[in-house]
Amino acid sequence: MREVGKVVGGILDTVEKYIRPGVTTKELDEIAEDFVLSQDAKPAFKGYGFDRRNLFPATVCLSIDDQVVHGIPGSRQLQKGEILSVDVGAIKNGYYGDAARTFPIGEISDQKKKLMDVTIKALNIGIENAVAGNHVEDISSAIQDYVESNGFSVVRDLVGHGIGTKLHEDPAVPNYGKKGRGALLRNGMTLAIEPMVNAGTFRVYTAKDGWTVYTSDGKPSAHFEHTVAISDGKPEILTLSNR
Repeated sequence: MREVGKVVGGILDTVEKYIRPGVTTKELDEIAEDFVLSQDAKPAFKGYGFDRRNLFPATVCLSIDDQVVHGIPGSRQLQKGEILSVDVGAIKNGYYGDAARTFPIGEISDQKKKLMDVTIKALNIGIENAVAGNHVEDISSAIQDYVESNGFSVVRDLVGHGIGTKLHEDPAVPNYGKKGRGALLRNGMTLAIEPMVNAGTFRVYTAKDGWTVYTSDGKPSAHFEHTVAISDGKPEILTLSNR
């Protein structure tokens, strides 16, 4: 898990170098795939899905502004003032890693800056609660409380998850809940903790492509995620940047 986590962190570091106005999301996807393959790993998202007629076609999910998650790369060019959420997974030696970051495209509004700051802080607060002896919703409630205290909302329809020899495993890790509820956290468990935070309503909908999730009110959304290992003491973040 540590080894594949480093690959995932490296993908995000590599993609970040090419994020600028005018680049297409398809170009960023190709850069990500080249990096994954260079690390003797495979994309976890490409070909993923439950409907064989509509499997995810790309290495990374690239979601812009009011796209919450699962945006499909294509010919769209990034524009100044937008924010781009990059969600990526990899498989190496039979184990999965999963992480996400949101990036500004040039100068962005104060609202988007605050949205990004609150989301990454919410992730860190959630991770602080990911220790043996706690329950899943100790993570969830800490994220929800911080986000809502800042005037934003957490998406309810999509949640974090266990991860290991499969991309999505039990337990589900919601970004909302009540302390003391949910599965007991034990040493050695690995979780993908991923607050998806909307500037407006928590409500979302899925586009006709069957993948891209949008905010219902058209306001922006941010997404940060790490794969984390549970221990008695401080949680271990497995998908940290190499920088």
